[in-house]
Amino acid sequence: MASSRPLALGAAFLAGAAAGRLIGPEQLRAARMAGWSIAAPDAVGWVTDFLNAAYYRRAPDERDVDDLRLAFLAVTTYWHRHGHRRLRALDVVAFHRAFGRFRLAPPRGTLDREQLLAGGARLLGPWFPDAAAERRGWGIAFETDAEQAAYDPEWRLTHARLGDLTPGRADPHAQTWHTYRPVPVPSAAAVVEALSAPEAWPDYGTGIGRFTPVRPQGLAGQTFEIEVAAGAHAGRPVFTRGYVTVSRLYSRDADRAALRAYVAELNEGLVRYGSDEPPAVPGDAEPVLALELTTHEGHFMGAGCNRLVLYERDGSAHLRAAGTWDPMPWHLAQAYQLAGREAQHAFWGEGEPHQSLLHQVALQAGTR
Repeated sequence: MASSRPLALGAAFLAGAAAGRLIGPEQLRAARMAGWSIAAPDAVGWVTDFLNAAYYRRAPDERDVDDLRLAFLAVTTYWHRHGHRRLRALDVVAFHRAFGRFRLAPPRGTLDREQLLAGGARLLGPWFPDAAAERRGWGIAFETDAEQAAYDPEWRLTHARLGDLTPGRADPHAQTWHTYRPVPVPSAAAVVEALSAPEAWPDYGTGIGRFTPVRPQGLAGQTFEIEVAAGAHAGRPVFTRGYVTVSRLYSRDADRAALRAYVAELNEGLVRYGSDEPPAVPGDAEPVLALELTTHEGHFMGAGCNRLVLYERDGSAHLRAAGTWDPMPWHLAQAYQLAGREAQHAFWGEGEPHQSLLHQVALQAGTR
């Protein structure tokens, strides 16, 4: 997902070009995924600077990932209330008027939570602080319940580059099969409830990535825009994005037999094709939920599927990720080695809580 080398994605791309490798449609598609779907290229600088002030530029021991989510909330709410057009360079003027004076106070150039809320009220209206806590969904704060009910998440697709699904098609022996470490969760029921509300997934965003749903439906068949940050540890993030769709969903409540069959097939594949990989669900555990996220064209990891599995074992519940990926094209493989592998593992449960989507789900599920 990310690392302390913020220019790794671009560096890998240029390195291939310098080596004389062909720059084709696949490489260009990946390059066009830089930034955000809701912001034009000329807005990337000030949006990045605003997120830096809220999180990345602050000292590591003073960062709060909830402040980063609040900063994203302000940006996305501003986009929503300005007709869902892409943000442009001139939009920085409104943000400077709302937040600029706070950034003059020490530590200079940063924003704390109180300043983010006060600036959000100046930018959007006095209703924003309460809405940020009580009326939010899809990564947006809504002034009224009626406004929230009328929101169409597909507006975000207006300027997106959503290509075809790209499930892994290579020979299983050539694919990467990997099981990430399980993350304890407060209860299986709480996690099922949390994951089953796609509009809440932006609330589980981390310092290196977040999911925003773009379909007006539940979890089955839902498509997510994933925004990830390279250079997060160094405080100089560079953002890119990809898309995944929930292509398969099984639950114990809906069809226990189908869930068990899916888990058995996944476990068999991990043991057979992985390199000393443990099964996603231990043999003595009871699966509760499984969902499969399939990539779309242009994804920063190439073609493949990642899966989230929830299970109960010995009176406790755990959430775990397991992925399968085709061999990466050269431009993605170089970027992954330079900037992606360590943070990919951290995001899917093997990092600190502020880095890990699974840990954030566990934390949020415990308070829902």
